[in-house]
Amino acid sequence: MPELPEVETIAVTLRNGRGGSPAILGHTILQARLLWERSLATPSPSEFYDRIAGQTILDIRRRGKFLTLRLSRYTLLVHLRMSGDLFVESTSAPIAPHHRLILDLSGGIRLAFNDARKFGRVWLVENPEGVLNSLGPEPLDDSFTFHDLHQMLRTHRRPLKLLLLDQSFLAGLGNIYADEALHRAGLHPLSFSSDLTLEQSEHLWRAIRQVLEEGILRNGASIDWVYRGGDFQNYFRVYQRTGKPCYNCGTAIERMVVGQRGTHFCPNCQPLK
Repeated sequence: MPELPEVETIAVTLRNGRGGSPAILGHTILQARLLWERSLATPSPSEFYDRIAGQTILDIRRRGKFLTLRLSRYTLLVHLRMSGDLFVESTSAPIAPHHRLILDLSGGIRLAFNDARKFGRVWLVENPEGVLNSLGPEPLDDSFTFHDLHQMLRTHRRPLKLLLLDQSFLAGLGNIYADEALHRAGLHPLSFSSDLTLEQSEHLWRAIRQVLEEGILRNGASIDWVYRGGDFQNYFRVYQRTGKPCYNCGTAIERMVVGQRGTHFCPNCQPLK
């Protein structure tokens, strides 16, 4: 599933353009074509068609793993889930097999939501907080400090890996970046959150920010899904490196399952105390 860096990369690409793909800011939505009705969470298809036609795209941002497109009146929210992606294409291009929603825009281009596994969802709402209000803080916000993280960790007694994957705790982290952050912080995935000292919480806070910032710098990771163009997978320290030597100590990286998610760690650098 695309995580914070991958979603941020897509938001920047849609906002500014990249690699020959034009920016879509300022374009007007002429019409919508829903090719898989279940991709639309709300409203009904007929209301969606009526409301979105004539809307102009004013801004494109990210909240957690959601893309938020602010329109003239409404907000379009997109969650890519397992395999979703957004393409900017010419309106004359053939419709790809896994396109689920197409927005025809002014200027002869279209925005296509492509989703092979059909798990992605789209919302058209007046108040995005109705969908986003359950999300935790943004880990890269300047206002989010290691003291904040420490207090949050102390109010839960859960294995760190599970807590970091909980979007109501912290928005945007997923399997890849949680594993990478825990390794950098020297913390075992099964360590209980409430046991962390202030110093350990600061290490984790810094590690989370480091891996997310590096992931954004490298345009995300092109692994586990159909995302295009990132190369952070070439810099993983533990994720999907089972049996390979840890870059810090040479110990073989191990894999276990935590909350039904494959979890990678170094048993020497991340001892369970």
